[in-house]
Amino acid sequence: MLDSKPTLQTLLEHRSIRKYTGEPISDEILLAVLEAGRAVSTSSFLQAASVIRVVDKAKRTALRQISCDMSEQEYEQAVQAGKRLGHAYVEDCAEYLVFCMDSHRHHQLADVQTDWTEVAIIGAIDAALMAQNVLAAAESLGLGGVYIGSLRNDIQRAGQVLGLPQHVVPLFGLCLGHPDMSSKVNQSQRPRLPLDVLVSTDTYQAASDADLAAYNEVVREYYQGRGLDLDWKAQIAATFGGEVRPFMLDYLQQQGFCKR
Repeated sequence: MLDSKPTLQTLLEHRSIRKYTGEPISDEILLAVLEAGRAVSTSSFLQAASVIRVVDKAKRTALRQISCDMSEQEYEQAVQAGKRLGHAYVEDCAEYLVFCMDSHRHHQLADVQTDWTEVAIIGAIDAALMAQNVLAAAESLGLGGVYIGSLRNDIQRAGQVLGLPQHVVPLFGLCLGHPDMSSKVNQSQRPRLPLDVLVSTDTYQAASDADLAAYNEVVREYYQGRGLDLDWKAQIAATFGGEVRPFMLDYLQQQGFCKR
């Protein structure tokens, strides 16, 4: 029987891990965390999610290029120029898992209509719940991980790299490995919104300007401690201040989702 930390301790100690020791994950632990993902709740017992374990080095490199928002040629030129590229952990982590929403099996079994937007929502929720079970189980066993939403920078190319058929969409990756806790990048825990901002009773309660300003200052101080001039407001503006992967709807529809 594997020795795991208590659930509450595991969840409250969560932090994203981007630097690993290089030690492989044992087959026993990998099987255990995947079984934890398999055991998760699923909408209407549809089980509308799948996991792809990426072990091929060339595929890992291709997915890192996508996460760096570069073409293969741009990536090679940057490497040759000696530039430091982010997302090294996509290649370096012990295990890289890609979580997909998946209605391919449903079409294999029955004459179904999966082009409704609600079906995509179901699949995205199923995949997210599965991934969170996997990560929580991994952390309880001493591993660490980080989600890779930048997989969607070129989602069509990601789907091609992974050989995905219609009715399957790659949503995000998850790096897993043994944390290198000597690395400063792994040691800090980013401050979350306080509960009185996150939780309402009976009806939605918007956060006050004062509460948001106070939290923004907390985030600013956190980043200053890491030598960065950044706050939450700036992060929101950088993410939502312009187009946000405008090709997503076309790809979803190409894969048979969100047509109505």
